[in-house]
Amino acid sequence: MTTIAELPGRPPPPPASASPAPGRADADALDRARRLEARLGDPYDPANPHGFAALFDADARRTPPEATEALLTAEGLGAEFVPVALGGRLTRADLLARAVRPVFRRDLGLGMGHGLISLFAAGAVWAAGNEPQRRETARLLLGGGRIAILHHELAHANAILRHEFTARPAVGGRRISGRKDVILNASRADLHVVYARTDEAPGPRGHSVLLLDPAGQDPAHLRHLPRVESSGMRGALFSGLEFAELPVPDDALVGHPGDGAGIALRAFQVNRSLICGLVTAAAGTVLHSAARTATEGRAAGVARRRHKPLTGVFADLLACDAMSTTVLRALSLLPASAHLFAAAVKYVVPELLRENLEELATVLGARGYDHASPAYGALGKLSRDLPVAGLGHAGSASCQSVLVPQLRGLAERSWFAEPEPPAELFAAGAALPDLDYRLLGIAGGGDFMAASLAATAERLAPLRDAGGHTGALAGLAEAFATELRGLRAQCRRIPAGPAALADPAVVRLSDRYSRIVGAAAVLAVWEGQDGADPFLADPAWAVLALTRAGQRLGIPVPALPDGVQDQVLDELLRRHGQGLGYDLDALPYEGRP
Repeated sequence: MTTIAELPGRPPPPPASASPAPGRADADALDRARRLEARLGDPYDPANPHGFAALFDADARRTPPEATEALLTAEGLGAEFVPVALGGRLTRADLLARAVRPVFRRDLGLGMGHGLISLFAAGAVWAAGNEPQRRETARLLLGGGRIAILHHELAHANAILRHEFTARPAVGGRRISGRKDVILNASRADLHVVYARTDEAPGPRGHSVLLLDPAGQDPAHLRHLPRVESSGMRGALFSGLEFAELPVPDDALVGHPGDGAGIALRAFQVNRSLICGLVTAAAGTVLHSAARTATEGRAAGVARRRHKPLTGVFADLLACDAMSTTVLRALSLLPASAHLFAAAVKYVVPELLRENLEELATVLGARGYDHASPAYGALGKLSRDLPVAGLGHAGSASCQSVLVPQLRGLAERSWFAEPEPPAELFAAGAALPDLDYRLLGIAGGGDFMAASLAATAERLAPLRDAGGHTGALAGLAEAFATELRGLRAQCRRIPAGPAALADPAVVRLSDRYSRIVGAAAVLAVWEGQDGADPFLADPAWAVLALTRAGQRLGIPVPALPDGVQDQVLDELLRRHGQGLGYDLDALPYEGRP
């Protein structure tokens, strides 16, 4: 088999001198993840107060898991969401995902309600806040406080995104009015980040961001609405707020009047990318349940009818992690152009995960309906939680609104024309700049993943006739590059103007585009392997993932080479037996299942 390092024209790995301590930041994040795993304990132990039995019980009772929330506060989880310059631990988004992944492997609702939603809100301050606002927000999170985000209304809105607030000028500041019925942590937040309409004129300058301290507000101006029962993330606390001419001072404004849309676009690309990486970890727990079902009580190995769903989902989860990790690293390395791939990843990953859960349901069978079971209850819970976490139709529509307006310009100026991104983007342990929300672009910047696909396909081209796993991967790379060429011809014909957003044919082009650049991430992450993990360095997992991706797109793909599925199954069973995760890091759970 040809090794990755032998590929002709492959970019050299980043030099060791790129950082005083290459890989140190990655190792620190893994250390924090391992510490958190140890503190949370064996999730399958029924006596563990932070295990699945306790978490599923809290979800069934529709109450937050108080003991685990207290543990996370004591561990200083809020520091993960505060930039290091302000006293926290946040350096890069990919390392943040790695550090908090143990929480999401256990409970998506817990991870959202007790942490990530505060980052989603604080992102506005990290993107545009002044120094006093940044320091005060950091102080709050470092002290274990919570922040709620009050979104502006979006098209295709679900309950969380429906309705909005208005803020009109008043003496000494503004007065906020309006109502939202569904806000995560509204009743227990120490700070509200409000996206309020400040200009009725149409256009992108209609909203501004305001900070609101809910403590001590006059009930005549701020009314807390009753808790809303949710079908998913049932242990999270959703309730509403109603403002009636609530006064806020001038210094509550984040950035400048009318900056709300731009701030949201910067913060949302971080949020979108993080949630994709973390939900992939949650789906790994369901795969673990399915592997348990397939192996329990069997001395002769896994029944052949279960090979395809188990190995296919495993390959898909690795692909989802490859996409998510790539865009999270791009937020630091290529901040001006990461927005495009962030939208594509947020579009593709939830679709893959929903399909994966359906496949795993066929393996779990009746056990998948045992919602209270620590061993098997993850399927039902994650299926309910996914749409509430912003991974439903509203999230897909918002991603399409980012992608569709840019497709024609990309086809005319970018695809097969710009250079590929730096090798550091895909090399685990490479030194990268810290994440800076203020540098994130919201339009333009080119398409580094399309460039990566073209370059990888060209490097692999001489190996297409080599046979085996590498030859199959080379053929798949060329198939996706050919698909991008065909897409370029179609996108050049997209009519100018906003009507394209409403054209189903154009929207379908954004779907194809997202899946193509998602495939590019799989190829690039495989190519970026240093050989430390023999399984990831071998093309088998990438061949299986890209074959499935090509079949979804309707691209002609050859039959899997001999040994691909067996090799992926062997690795899946190894990880299951050792209690390892099903992502690129393969971090072990604390305790054996």
